[in-house]
Amino acid sequence: MSDAVIISSRVRLARNLRDYPFPNRMTDAGRDEICEKVKAVTCGKDFCGYKFMAVKMEDVNEFDRVAMVERHLISPEFASGDKGKFLITTENEEISIMVGEEDHLRIQVILPTFDIEKAYEIADNLDTELDKHLHFAFDKRLGYLTQCPTNLGTGMRASIMMHLPALKESRTVSRIAANLSKLGLVIRGAFGEDTEARGAMYQISNQVSLGISEKAAIDNLKSITEQLVNSELKTRETMMQSFEYQDKIGRSYGILITARLISHKEAVKLLSNLRVGICEGLIDSVTLETVDSLMLKIQPASIMRLKGTRLTPDERDRVRAEIIREELKFR
Repeated sequence: MSDAVIISSRVRLARNLRDYPFPNRMTDAGRDEICEKVKAVTCGKDFCGYKFMAVKMEDVNEFDRVAMVERHLISPEFASGDKGKFLITTENEEISIMVGEEDHLRIQVILPTFDIEKAYEIADNLDTELDKHLHFAFDKRLGYLTQCPTNLGTGMRASIMMHLPALKESRTVSRIAANLSKLGLVIRGAFGEDTEARGAMYQISNQVSLGISEKAAIDNLKSITEQLVNSELKTRETMMQSFEYQDKIGRSYGILITARLISHKEAVKLLSNLRVGICEGLIDSVTLETVDSLMLKIQPASIMRLKGTRLTPDERDRVRAEIIREELKFR
């Protein structure tokens, strides 16, 4: 039943080339040189069993860049479109490399399952092969050298995206967050630090990268995630005994399939309720895959990217309602 709670698993590695200064001290020529080196290693060939393509961020329009952030493909900082930034990615976007972010490289693997070990295995293999060609900055005492000291050591951030509506409803997330910090983990909203957990979507990740091995960090994250999954499911079981909560799910579905205008905030909240209804067997005409896909499609920039033009908030609310009605229609 982990798919009732787990949305995705992600591993990100921060790496810098040893023969170049950190990005904040680099010239435009230096940035371009690193981009060309990484492209030469990864693109136009089969690299580690994958086909990669390179995207020059300054050539990507604003809608597409922000939509990439909404899909967790790139960071908000990387979406600025400044010179010297390339995104190297596979077609399905499960594997990507941000070139020219806070560090020279950010290697990222996102899998739509609870398989953080597999995500790490892929990222580690890419890291090893890239190092052979690019030669990463590494110190025997400090580990991988990064621009921000908080990433020293493994340079790894591993995270699990989770749907925790019952724990949010029971107001236990803040207590859980306090306990997790003692274990070297942190729980945040879906888009990272200081972001709201809309739709009860949270990401839990390791906070410590120095003085701990990658394997230990992965094992710790996996163990705590399994405990959170069990806690969420037990709390849901109690909540589902309430006719009031069952009614909330039914009303959410009714609004979603009939609304002509709907804001992003309301839509995500209602889809969160619908997701619980599907997992608990109250709704059998919609799949989890449909709901998870909608969570991405209905975000502001993703809607404007779909339409190919800038839309007012009211226009986005109308298009969002159309998309939801079409996806959720009875089949």
